[in-house]
Amino acid sequence: MPMTPSLLKRLTSRRSALGPAVYAALLSLVVLALAGAAGLALHLPWLFPSLGPTVMLFFESPEQPSSRPVNTLVGHLTGLVTGILCLYAFGLQGSPPAPVGGLTVPYVAAGALSVALTTLVLTWLRTPHPPAGATTLIVSLGILTSPPQLLSMAGAVLLVTAAGWGLNVLLGTKPATTD
Repeated sequence: MPMTPSLLKRLTSRRSALGPAVYAALLSLVVLALAGAAGLALHLPWLFPSLGPTVMLFFESPEQPSSRPVNTLVGHLTGLVTGILCLYAFGLQGSPPAPVGGLTVPYVAAGALSVALTTLVLTWLRTPHPPAGATTLIVSLGILTSPPQLLSMAGAVLLVTAAGWGLNVLLGTKPATTD
């Protein structure tokens, strides 16, 4: 029995770029709305900036290594951990977040170091996921730092990863697998 091409492949095979754009846009809308609904229900930040590029990767370029579920999970976890480590290393816990209290030398150092460490770990582990750079900045700049906020960020990453991967598979789009 011949295999039916995925919805994304059928849309891509047409001359217009509109098909793949609509596919990516609609699925991004669904997955981010799901995360937002969870956040509303739990009164926690389940929708935060680095989820946007993560979801875009899932649906715009699902075949890329940075779109793999393992890269997403390892990337954001690494970003969370290095962000909190840098926040504490520079004594910024309890300080107003950089966007509120102003950008200071310690915040610049914490932010730059957290992205550098996240890049180091993800490159070393061969698990690239560029949106993790935003996650680590969100934490190291003091924007989301309390344990409930950090847990909600981790929960949101799990949710969007499962939903993104699941929708791609359900619609016949083969996501990237490990090397």
